[in-house]
Amino acid sequence: MKALPFFAAALAFTLSASAMAHDPSEKITVLQEQLLKNAPGKKAMMIEVDYKPGQSSIAHKHEGTAMAYVLDGEIISQVKGEQAITYKKGQFWYEPAGSEHLVSKNASSTKPAKLLVFMVLAPDEQVLIPLEN
Repeated sequence: MKALPFFAAALAFTLSASAMAHDPSEKITVLQEQLLKNAPGKKAMMIEVDYKPGQSSIAHKHEGTAMAYVLDGEIISQVKGEQAITYKKGQFWYEPAGSEHLVSKNASSTKPAKLLVFMVLAPDEQVLIPLEN
C-alpha cells in the first residue's frame, strides 16, 4: 500500500506538467471598467487581447456591443453569417450585442498580435459566453 501515495504523487505531477505544457488561450487584460453616468444601467470596458503566434480564441458571443481595434499584427475575425476577414494593424470592426464570434485568431504563425476591444454592456452581463459546438 505504500506504492499508492507514490503513484498518486506521480499522477499529480504528470497532470501538472501537461497542464503547464499546454498553451492556454489568448491573454485577456481588462484595462478599464466604468459605469456610465450618461447611460444608466450600462458599463464600458476596455480590454486588451494578446495572441501568441498562431493562437486563437474559442468560438463565443458577447452580451454587449463590441468594437475592436488591431494594435499590432493581424487578426482573422468571423462573425456568424459573414465571411472571415483579416484585419491589419490600425483597422477595426464592430460587433452588435449577441453576435456569435466564430473565429478570432492571430493570422501569423510567427508573430504575436494584439487587439483592443471596447465594450458596452449591462453590469450583470457576461463579457464572453463560449459557444457550444
